[in-house]
Amino acid sequence: MFAAGPGGGNPAPIVIDATGMSDADMQAVARHYGHESGFVLPAAPGSRCDYEFRFWVPNHEMSMCGHATVGAVWLLHQAGRLQRDRLTIQTRSGEVAVRITGDTDQGAAVEISQPMGRVEPLPQHRQDEILDALGITDAQLAPLPIQNACTSRVKTLIPLSSPAVLDALQPRFDRIEGVCERIGSTGLYPYAISDAGRQIFDARQFPRASGYPEDAATGIAASALSFGLLASGMVEASTRTITIRQGRAMKRPSQISVRFSVESSHVDGCWLGGPVCFETRIGAPS
Repeated sequence: MFAAGPGGGNPAPIVIDATGMSDADMQAVARHYGHESGFVLPAAPGSRCDYEFRFWVPNHEMSMCGHATVGAVWLLHQAGRLQRDRLTIQTRSGEVAVRITGDTDQGAAVEISQPMGRVEPLPQHRQDEILDALGITDAQLAPLPIQNACTSRVKTLIPLSSPAVLDALQPRFDRIEGVCERIGSTGLYPYAISDAGRQIFDARQFPRASGYPEDAATGIAASALSFGLLASGMVEASTRTITIRQGRAMKRPSQISVRFSVESSHVDGCWLGGPVCFETRIGAPS
């Protein structure tokens, strides 16, 4: 999902009909492949939803996973299981609206909704812990705040001075889980401005405790970043596309697109999307 070239993107195994699977069965799939995995279930009787989606990483269940949601809808469309281009999906983090905006060479173009983001700066003593975990100093930061931001899950946004600094990061992975627990975050998301005029940013995601050290593409973090950038005045409060590039340091280049939802001149959420394709073989990360 979200591939920006050959070998790119973040693989996500999808079980298109997970009826009858237990929690242990779902976790076993995620552990086998070593990636976020999505599971499609019938909607609860009487709900207004079309499907229920659940998500697992090797170590635990997640309330929401952006790229697995986009991928599951894309796969349902490929399989001819969708009767319309607007859906409502039930997740553990709440209802998610889905829209199919057109066709591409690889299939349907899918966007999913995220609610209005919540953003708050972190106190200095917590910032020092974060820099220590990333193995960097204040001199490598951009003149923007370190923030906790959330649409579905809290991510910690760390502005770096350049994409080169971002690419060169060598985190102290043994410290990330503890830092994230103390700051109430599910992952560190350092980023750098690539092209401010075109609203293009580079990022990396180091999850708190997923069972692997880094993500090649993280839609929920990208949506959180967009609201952090909005709070800092770095992007427009408009429907103009914000592009977040990820995965380059992993040699899995990825690209995520975020567009704010604007109602009566006010941002009230966002739409998240990106390219999807089949990966012929999904193996556990090395």
